[in-house]
Amino acid sequence: MRLQFPSGVAGAGSRTRRPDAGPIAQPRGFLEKKMAIPRLRHAVRTLFEVPAALRRLSRACSTFHAFTDVLRLPKRQMTKLVFPLQELERQLTPDSRLDLHVKIFDPSLEDISKAEAVFTATSRNRISYLSSAVRLDHAPDLPSPEGHTKKMNFFKVGKYFTLVDMPGYGYRAPEDFVDMVETYLKERRNLMRTFLLVDSVVGIQKTDSIAIEMCEEFALPYVMVLTKIDKSSKGHLLKQVLQIQKFVDRETQGCFPQLFPVSSVTYSGIHLLRCFIANITGNLKTDGL
Repeated sequence: MRLQFPSGVAGAGSRTRRPDAGPIAQPRGFLEKKMAIPRLRHAVRTLFEVPAALRRLSRACSTFHAFTDVLRLPKRQMTKLVFPLQELERQLTPDSRLDLHVKIFDPSLEDISKAEAVFTATSRNRISYLSSAVRLDHAPDLPSPEGHTKKMNFFKVGKYFTLVDMPGYGYRAPEDFVDMVETYLKERRNLMRTFLLVDSVVGIQKTDSIAIEMCEEFALPYVMVLTKIDKSSKGHLLKQVLQIQKFVDRETQGCFPQLFPVSSVTYSGIHLLRCFIANITGNLKTDGL
């Protein structure tokens, strides 16, 4: 996940309907205890032919990587970038707004700003690549390339946590995927949370269902991150979000009830997701969860 935000996964936990405490549909990753996450893989590995207007938008939004720049935006534009679910909620009738769980994790702008320090590389907070591993016994012993991922890639984010970027299910998955990923999920004791990346344009597919079933079977607490939200109209995106939210409510036990829509093009939702990761890894105390 070559993003400046997370992809991924972590942690074993008890099988509860709504885990309030304590990682993708393509790809997946893992958060490991007491280490660091550097970045979520770009939801879009290769940008398709993008209209000139969207290219201009992408360049214009590149400054929004810094949260200090986001805070200078007009309120409506800032809300759209930081809290995309709230923006979608505006399109619903009052009676149907309960279908979107937009307040489960609701940090302040000050908390989100503090979380940025975890993901900002400095001389004291180095974000570095550790190693690749084909099997669990190749994984580094932790203390407590563009293209389709074929191995488990470990990234350390300062002193905070480690992100493990995993290959996804599907026809391009590596041949040893089962031995690699399922063994890791079962046996890695310092996993904290799993982030399942779901393409918001097409919704939950068969390959996503396999990953969801695996997380449920292993009683792993996990979160759904909805990618590519810049590629749909508001109407289509809202329809997909409501369908996925209904699926989470009715069909899952270990999934965090709030969805996290994001875009690697406009950076929408990235700052909120970073804050969530800082919170669940114990690196930021907020009143939002």
